Amino acid sequence: MSQILFSTWQGELIDNRNKPKEEWAETGFKLPLEYDSDTPSRAFIGWDGVAIFDENIDAVKLATEYAAQYQIYSEACGRCAPGRWGGRILFDLLDKIARGEGSFDDIEHLSEVSKTMMNTSKCEIGRTVPKPILDLMEHYKEQFDKCILEQTKSHHYDNDNKYIAKITAPCMDMCPTHVDIPAYIEGVRDMEFTSSLAATRQTMPLAHTCGRVCPHPCEDACRRTNLDEPISIMELKRLGADYETDHHLEWFHPTEPKPPRNDGKKVAIIGAGPAGLTAAYYLGLEGIQVDIFEELPVLGGEVAVGVPQYRMPIEKYNKDIELVTSLPSVTVYTNHRVDAQRLKEIDAEYDATLLAFGTRLSKQVRAKNEREEIKGYWGAISMLDKVNLWHKYRIGSPASEDLKDKTVVCVGGGFTSMDVVRCSIREGAKKVIMLYRRDEKTIIRNTTYEEYHEAVEEGVEFIFHSAVEEIIDENDVLKKLKVNKFELVPDPNGGRPQLVKIEGGDFEIECDFLIPAVSQSADLQLLPEDWNIELTSWNTLLTNGRDYMTSRPGLFAAGDCEYGPMTIVNAVGQAKRAASVISRYIYDGKVSLTDDEIMEDHLAKLKVYNKNEKITGWMPGIPREVSEKLSVDERKTNNLEVNLGFTGEEAIAEAERCMRCYYIAMVAV
Repeated sequence: MSQILFSTWQGELIDNRNKPKEEWAETGFKLPLEYDSDTPSRAFIGWDGVAIFDENIDAVKLATEYAAQYQIYSEACGRCAPGRWGGRILFDLLDKIARGEGSFDDIEHLSEVSKTMMNTSKCEIGRTVPKPILDLMEHYKEQFDKCILEQTKSHHYDNDNKYIAKITAPCMDMCPTHVDIPAYIEGVRDMEFTSSLAATRQTMPLAHTCGRVCPHPCEDACRRTNLDEPISIMELKRLGADYETDHHLEWFHPTEPKPPRNDGKKVAIIGAGPAGLTAAYYLGLEGIQVDIFEELPVLGGEVAVGVPQYRMPIEKYNKDIELVTSLPSVTVYTNHRVDAQRLKEIDAEYDATLLAFGTRLSKQVRAKNEREEIKGYWGAISMLDKVNLWHKYRIGSPASEDLKDKTVVCVGGGFTSMDVVRCSIREGAKKVIMLYRRDEKTIIRNTTYEEYHEAVEEGVEFIFHSAVEEIIDENDVLKKLKVNKFELVPDPNGGRPQLVKIEGGDFEIECDFLIPAVSQSADLQLLPEDWNIELTSWNTLLTNGRDYMTSRPGLFAAGDCEYGPMTIVNAVGQAKRAASVISRYIYDGKVSLTDDEIMEDHLAKLKVYNKNEKITGWMPGIPREVSEKLSVDERKTNNLEVNLGFTGEEAIAEAERCMRCYYIAMVAV
């Protein structure tokens, strides 16, 4: 049964007032009916309307508090008079009415100012704040009228009620780290690159890295897409970080790092990949002692030894790593393998432990005769380790000694498989094939258009709707593969099309190497059996996905070991949240979220981006800037960085396309 008393959210008018419960209309949106497990919400108000859950709501006070939140924000912007001064007028008039000193002329003035703001504000926050206020004035008119006619305060005006607000944007909501994207784009536009970097590092310390190898889900939620093309959000991110290092500036932290605390509290982190580094950074900024234990001889995890140099130059990644390790309260131990016994020792010694190790065990393709002892069967993680340890650190030997003039077949469809095939080209393989069960659109969705397009340019052959049935060897030496061919058959009931094997469509591929890159799993041998840590059906560490504590108190998990193979930005987002929770847990023993984090979760469920929205007031047809890339001939025989990034002029032009789509959301509890 619906718990929505009233709603105008996204044009869905629901009015269940004065109706019996059994006749209440349902909403199609995931509105925050409960703020947290202990606290029901009384109302939600935001950019696209208002929802009321409590019949005793004070609509006048709700509108006033919402206007107050905007007034705070508009002071920080101040780029247009309608937005800045209009917001101040809204609050002054609403507060005047709420405290019992208003008039009907104030109502008329409110309506005029609201319409002016909606029509003339430069950014979305100024255009959208009046919308729910007008809805309340229309549908809860009797409360406004009472305050004016009786010259009395609104009924909750002096109550100690709580109103919790958050600034968001469609791109920010979709970003797993909730980076303040409009702010860092604005920094680029104004050529204030330290300001841009400051906005990024509030929630994303690996700015060099995620400015290069992020799958940029934010761009899928860019409102500019509804007008022409999304902003090139990812490429604009790297500019602030590159400016910092290219000009040899001191580290620019979002807040002044606190000196190491001398309270004896300390946190252990297992793994120095993106998740471990991120957690260490935000704990380190607070002065909390952090010790990172890394099994590899180098820092950086799979980004260091798995992501190729041409895509993520190690000298740039090392700058992100140095940002973290430069904090005085962060200590790193490399070549330190943590097994079950060592983990027990760490658990006893530290106040909290974060498991942030990766998924470095390559899964099989599930073909007949699949055996690791076959010469030519080479797991993707092992292969990429060899490539990158040599090119980045001169550890080991060149993979070209194995791959030059060979035929390589990779089975996959994600970033790891793309790295395998593009590295194979650079190591001198004469022919490189990727087999994938799905289609071209899916592989682009799993990675990026740029990654797929560049692989095709470099000579990788993609065979879609295919899978290896059998591996054929002679005396444990790989000779060829038997491959099944499939076709997509539509579901007559309208469901997802099914892959059906084409009878007689089998074919063989003669090859020297088969490199499975279908997925990876975590090595969980470090978990003591007697701890009975709960796992997911995917054999990863189970948490509730919000505070990242495992079934063992004080033991947290983030990144690949918690979710399975994920993107860097997802790992960073999880670790940032985990660090926040840990920073409180080690002092009070409680697992808790901040109001900002609770609001993030509510907005993620509600979805901020509306793909059906019609954009008005902006000039369409302004093309997206495309950065220069090395030509195929320049890049396919070496590991030079392929994407050269924007020039200054291109960066400013692209940043100017941003529509600065900030919104305010607020919950009354």
